[in-house]
Amino acid sequence: MNERSLRLLEFDTIRSRVASRALSEEAAQHILADLPRLDPQEVLALKGFVAELFRKYDQLTEEPRESLPTIGPVLEKLRIEGTSLDMDEAYALGLFIQRSRRFIQWLHDPQGVNKNLEPLLADIPDCSSVEIEIFKILDRDGNLRDLPELREIRSRLQNLHKELDAITSRYTTNEDSRKMLQSEVPSQRDGRIVLAVKANFKGRIKGIVHEVSSTGQTIFVEPEDIIEKNNEIVFQEQRLAAEIARILRELTSRVAVHREGLVTFHTQVVYLETLRARSRYSWESRGTFAQDIGGEESGPLRIIQGRHPLLGSTAVPIDLAMDSDTRTVIITGPNTGGKTVTLKTVGLFMLMNQFGLALPAAEGTALPLVDGLYADIGDEQSISQSLSTFSGHMTNIASIIAAATSKSLVLLDELGSGTDPEEGSAIAMALLDHFIETGCRVLVTTHHSILKNYGYTKPGVQNASVDFDSKTLSPTYRIIMGVPGESRALEIASRNGLPEPILERARSYLDEERTDVSALIAGLKEKHRELDRAVRDKEQEERRLREERRKADLRELRLRQKEMELKQQGMGELRKLLQESRKKLENLVREVREGELTRDKTLAVKDFLSSLEKEVQEADSSLEAEANQLRDAASRLAAETDQEEPVKHKNRAHGKTKYPAEPQFLPGAEVLYGPGKRRGVLVRQAKKGYWIVELGSIKMTLPETELQLASPQKRQDTQVLTQVDLAQTAAPALELNVRGYRLEDALEALRKQIDGAALSGLFEFSVIHGKGDGILQRGVHEFLKQHPLVADYYFARPEEGGFGKTLVFLKRS
Repeated sequence: MNERSLRLLEFDTIRSRVASRALSEEAAQHILADLPRLDPQEVLALKGFVAELFRKYDQLTEEPRESLPTIGPVLEKLRIEGTSLDMDEAYALGLFIQRSRRFIQWLHDPQGVNKNLEPLLADIPDCSSVEIEIFKILDRDGNLRDLPELREIRSRLQNLHKELDAITSRYTTNEDSRKMLQSEVPSQRDGRIVLAVKANFKGRIKGIVHEVSSTGQTIFVEPEDIIEKNNEIVFQEQRLAAEIARILRELTSRVAVHREGLVTFHTQVVYLETLRARSRYSWESRGTFAQDIGGEESGPLRIIQGRHPLLGSTAVPIDLAMDSDTRTVIITGPNTGGKTVTLKTVGLFMLMNQFGLALPAAEGTALPLVDGLYADIGDEQSISQSLSTFSGHMTNIASIIAAATSKSLVLLDELGSGTDPEEGSAIAMALLDHFIETGCRVLVTTHHSILKNYGYTKPGVQNASVDFDSKTLSPTYRIIMGVPGESRALEIASRNGLPEPILERARSYLDEERTDVSALIAGLKEKHRELDRAVRDKEQEERRLREERRKADLRELRLRQKEMELKQQGMGELRKLLQESRKKLENLVREVREGELTRDKTLAVKDFLSSLEKEVQEADSSLEAEANQLRDAASRLAAETDQEEPVKHKNRAHGKTKYPAEPQFLPGAEVLYGPGKRRGVLVRQAKKGYWIVELGSIKMTLPETELQLASPQKRQDTQVLTQVDLAQTAAPALELNVRGYRLEDALEALRKQIDGAALSGLFEFSVIHGKGDGILQRGVHEFLKQHPLVADYYFARPEEGGFGKTLVFLKRS
């Protein structure tokens, strides 16, 4: 990447923000020295690692946020034979291993979802033995433990200090000797205890004079009876230091054996920490990972609701699209309209994407992978190098020409400015010709009108403009693709206080010399807006007509099914009549046999029975044919609904809707149990052949053979609608988890859950929305409060989730 372009696009600020999320100073330095990747495979691998870590934050697991000490110099010191670590260095090494081990344990996924990270974690060597060796010598605060080899020396030192304190106290408590002291508090000189004696008592206390005060009034004397104790203390302290040095040398020799593994461990952990810093920044900024085009030259560039990451809440979202056939976009429009910000947003997004970061943009944003990004933005004037603005631009663009390839992205701000407009426009068009021949992508901003015409006549080039509200004389910062923009210099000058007489004279000059290009552009923009409105109106009308047709088909289907229901009731009565008639006739035959039996009477009875049975069979066949027609109509209606709403229902199961021929054992179905035909509701299947049944306020596990499905007649209308609507509704769950969802996605999932539950007879379920900031909780409750199918809802008991979970009860029809 071009270092100057990185500076112009303020990538250093983004890089610094990422580094500030690192818990290791070494990892932060790595990030600050790192550059966006150029190799497509490296970019994809890096983004894969960061995306997996990004998802870890959504799992709400407790992340270890302990800083990692710097141990690079410690590992270098281990390279030197015969060296010895001091206590601080050994403690830093042990602490690094200990905290890194916790970090690695957090990264491990027991479910094996982290397909990219797990192989990386598997390559990290186990350095727990080094940690154990260090913390055998040091405690968790970095101090030496009470080791047996040190215990005797420390005990001896403690006794010597007590004896020394007893001797010095005799001088400070004795009345005669206390008069000779300038201070009753003993002092230290060169690590030895001395007494501050008044100068006029010199010689009264025998000993060694260590120092005389600047005024000459005080001399510091080490009395003879203290000298021996001081000497013994110095000796024991030297013994202690020597013993500690020996312990640290032996520890260093045991640790140095593992140096190669420690170097690998350190390198891998610091790399993982750079990944964590990237994912932490991406997660905190609520970013979205761009879809990768794989570095193909013909791949599209698409930014949806992109916000410049350094503008914060003041950033206005932009939409920009370059399809596979467009290699150059010329953006025109007024000053302060957002042209330069658009260039910087696109450039910074490309750098962030290849640095492994999520982007502040909406889902669907897609970026190609480039092998270089080159920008010429801002004033290039340089007094020190005797360069004018135009010369500075040309110098920079010349270096871009030498480096850009067919897979590069070039950003040129105010191309052709700083010189004569005609010559500047000619140079600009020649430069664009060169970049088009090279094949690289180019985004250009300009005020030259001739370049707007260039955008219309050149294949692979598209005009774009920043929108301007002519009523308020202010920019809207919206990018309009396909239409060039006007500079609006006069309107902006008027708004900024330029006197009206000067503006009138400027308009007169324009009226004399300019063509109708501006009027043409204004007309094109208005036509563009009218076309957009017409397309939107047409789409809305088509959706309205499709919905009305679907509702009409549904009404017709309900009527036909109601008619079918009535016919089925009539057939039932006819079958009942047939059975009763058969019994009557059998009785009649029996009576005839008991009396006078003739052949004619027997044949007449049989003919009557046969004709009656034939009529019932014909009516039954007609009824079955009509039922088949109704099933086909329901299937066609469901298929039409699938085709009309492919995005909204993209996850539903496709295929022909099946009309259930008879009731089935499904969760939510009503059943009868026991001799008393006690009514209950199926909750779920416990195991094969057994169901959990809710009977009043209790739940029981019962065999399916002892259950009888309740009559569906009271629910026929609901079942009729199910055949059509079931294709549009996701399968309901007993527990809907929407944690981590955006509010609109969570409400859409809840809507599908309620529809599916109502159609499948599931009248109770729960929604896990978490606590967090309460956004999901409030949104879900507001939705449930207004939904017509919801009978009641309330929070779960504390042991079942409390305020993070809501129980929902639907109305029973």
